[in-house]
Amino acid sequence: MNLVELSQRIKQRRLDLGLSLEETAAAAGQTRSWLSKVENFRITPSLPALARVAEALRIPLSKLLEGLDARPQIVLTRRKDRRVIERDPQNSNIVYHSLIRGRANRQMNPFVLEVPAGGGRDISRPHEGEEFLIVLDGKVTLEYGKDSYQLTDGDALYFEADTPHRLHNPHKKPAQVLCVFLEK
Repeated sequence: MNLVELSQRIKQRRLDLGLSLEETAAAAGQTRSWLSKVENFRITPSLPALARVAEALRIPLSKLLEGLDARPQIVLTRRKDRRVIERDPQNSNIVYHSLIRGRANRQMNPFVLEVPAGGGRDISRPHEGEEFLIVLDGKVTLEYGKDSYQLTDGDALYFEADTPHRLHNPHKKPAQVLCVFLEK
């Protein structure tokens, strides 16, 4: 199942209904923090929890899941069709532009990241899988465990994401980074 698309659908439906995180989470019997993590694809909800979220969003679960298992051989996403994804906005001001829509069961999730001058992720966090980064424009720093890597245009890193890490831009100009999350 395409979990990035599912998280986007949940958030968009909530916003379309004009519901807050608190209202939706309470109606689904969950916490605000839990729902925020689901919407930011940091956790995967169980099927019963997802059914309660769908009910809180006044949408049949089947409709919420519709098409998430589609697996076309090729997917074209035009620049104008990219979606902006919020990931952990309490701890990061990086803007994530999702590059792929409409393919389930993919192992890669590619994004273009806009890292503002003086911005980025505030705290290091691990997650499952692997990650690939290449700096398209500007300069950034990746802190990985106890190490720090200064990256500039064209520099690339590939790493195990289960070590706490954070990307930030301590410079005076914004940066743009291509990031691919590989799921295990």
